[in-house]
Amino acid sequence: MGKVEDEPAFFSEGWIEPPKTALKKAATTETPHYHGHRDRLRERFVAGGPDALPDYELLELLLFRLIPRVDTKPIAKALIARFGSLAEVLGAPASLLEEVKGIGPAVATDLKVVAATAQRMARGEVRGREVLSNWTQLLDYCRSAMAFEAREQFRVLFLDKKNGLIADEVQQTGTVDHTPVYPREVVKRALELSASAVILVHNHPSGDPTPSRADIEMTKQIIDTAKPLGIAVHDHIIIGRKGNASMKGLLLI
Repeated sequence: MGKVEDEPAFFSEGWIEPPKTALKKAATTETPHYHGHRDRLRERFVAGGPDALPDYELLELLLFRLIPRVDTKPIAKALIARFGSLAEVLGAPASLLEEVKGIGPAVATDLKVVAATAQRMARGEVRGREVLSNWTQLLDYCRSAMAFEAREQFRVLFLDKKNGLIADEVQQTGTVDHTPVYPREVVKRALELSASAVILVHNHPSGDPTPSRADIEMTKQIIDTAKPLGIAVHDHIIIGRKGNASMKGLLLI
């Protein structure tokens, strides 16, 4: 579908402006049908929290602010139908979001701002903390940052002697099914940051987090390069839309 500009272009096709007197009369006699729905949805959110609403309704709540004076329910449903879930909507590239009717460049950018805010919050849950004892927060952060990327990313979490997060860096970005990784560059960067350990993370855009033979071999190469220099590789996590896999948990390293 073609791009649709933000409001008021949403209404513009075939629109002929009526006389101002007619507009004034309509404004005083007609209330859009979705006004009461918005109030009821807000009340359900306040009473039950986010878990009381399915993905499309939570997205609808967000769109209330981004697209005023429009029934956002069909737009929210169209976004979920296209991308699959709220997380995948926020993780989708702006260019693809704009292909959904009712989503123009400004709204697509606003959705990406929301996604970036969520990622920043997730990062705040792990930065400066002992990462190994906050594993759930670490996985949440990695998923928010990488699960819905269209290309593979190879990320390294650099840890200090207490396993606190020093830095989180994307080392390489590749294609839909491959990322070149250079073990010496990973170790070199760890030495520059005075890191005592690392956690390797990369995503599988296919959605399946199962480690490949190449993933396993590359991880072992990094371990062999890092170990003589006193740098531990705690784990290699693979992130996918369908979940995540830990090579250490799978006894692959």
